[in-house]
Amino acid sequence: MPSLKSIRRRITSVKSTQKITRAMKMVAAARLNRAQLRIKALRPYAVKTAEVLRSLAGRAGGDEEGAHQLLAQRPVKRVLLLVLTSDRGLAGAFNSSIQRAAERKIAELKGEGFEVLLGAIGRKGRDYLKRRGLDARHDWSGMGEPTAELAAEIARTLSREFVEGEVDRVIVLFNEFKSAMTQKVTFLPLLPIETAAEPAPAANAPASGKNMSDYIYEPSQAALLDRLLPMYVEVSVFRAMLDSSASEHGARMTAMDSATNNAKKMIGALTLEYNRARQAAITKELMEIIGGAEAIKD
Repeated sequence: MPSLKSIRRRITSVKSTQKITRAMKMVAAARLNRAQLRIKALRPYAVKTAEVLRSLAGRAGGDEEGAHQLLAQRPVKRVLLLVLTSDRGLAGAFNSSIQRAAERKIAELKGEGFEVLLGAIGRKGRDYLKRRGLDARHDWSGMGEPTAELAAEIARTLSREFVEGEVDRVIVLFNEFKSAMTQKVTFLPLLPIETAAEPAPAANAPASGKNMSDYIYEPSQAALLDRLLPMYVEVSVFRAMLDSSASEHGARMTAMDSATNNAKKMIGALTLEYNRARQAAITKELMEIIGGAEAIKD
């Protein structure tokens, strides 16, 4: 049986760990709240940008649309997979789920005969790729919280490589935020931009009141696409980064809450063990005293 001193030392250690996990849970909850507000603020802008983009591309015509380099559909030889993870751990299965999905996707793409290039946002993803002998072509680790400036830099780099023909397809892998306890691994086809036009309404369908052909575009649709397409790439990257950040904070909050509860249970079990050991020690001392007294009588 462990000594009373060692049990007391373990109880003190677990209590210290519990304080840390509780503090980390509170910090993650505060950051999660801010991340959710940022996602809610960006979502209407992203949805409207995609809506206008589809309308413009759908009405620009086949030949004119083909002139836009970010819409170019060409035979795929090289695929760039951008993996979004966190810079720090202690976030449950947040990073491991992305890592496993990345490994499966890389194997799938190579099985289809594509050359796979890799990019990493976050130290955990970069280090995982290095351990697998896969060097990241791009590394945006240690950048802290997502910013629009960083998203714009990443979007410009990816767009330039796509336009120059260095890559033929860009896919973003990230955790889409659903709730603090639920994150969904998502593959976002980023480039080339898919702008399928909305289907035409049926002859007997009521008017929706959102007929985009009623708008007059100034300047031309092509000029608007030249500005709107890079903006759409930036917004898509920024949205993925915000989703990944919120998912990280939610996963960390959940993991730290579980760790705090486990520490509480462990403290209870150790306290019970300590009381039993102390009771056993007291009983043993009493038996020795009684035994000594009986020996003196004899």
